[in-house]
Amino acid sequence: MRTTQSVGAAPATATVRFHGRLDQPVELTVEQLRTLPVHRVEASFDCLSSGLQHHTFEGPRLWDVLRAAKPRVDLTGRKQRLRHLIALTGADGHCVVLSWAEIDPEFGGQQILLATSIDGTPLDGAGPQLVVPADASGARYISGITAVWLGAVGD
Repeated sequence: MRTTQSVGAAPATATVRFHGRLDQPVELTVEQLRTLPVHRVEASFDCLSSGLQHHTFEGPRLWDVLRAAKPRVDLTGRKQRLRHLIALTGADGHCVVLSWAEIDPEFGGQQILLATSIDGTPLDGAGPQLVVPADASGARYISGITAVWLGAVGD
């Protein structure tokens, strides 16, 4: 994770690297993610180590973030979009893969977030958290996201 901090300054701000099938790689801070439309989700999930969790998350939809990052995906057709995958990596090395169809409004359209706050607490220093409200398990709720890669099967 790349952070910036100087002596006497505010805590470091985490950055997320977006790369892969984009016009060009880009790094965004949590603050920059907040410039996109913010959505609020109340989610419950089973955490293997902590049991049942209930939280309120706020942040942009992954769909909106990827669209703003200018993906090299032909959005005019449908079938060609289905071969795209999204891999997200956390600061602890945890990685998950989502399909484009999960977030695309013409398919699954799930309201998957890159949360910039949890229960009202900003995640500027820790980095955004992946929130998958449809999941009963918390395994895809990655904290401290450092990288988001977009790719296609067959590339």
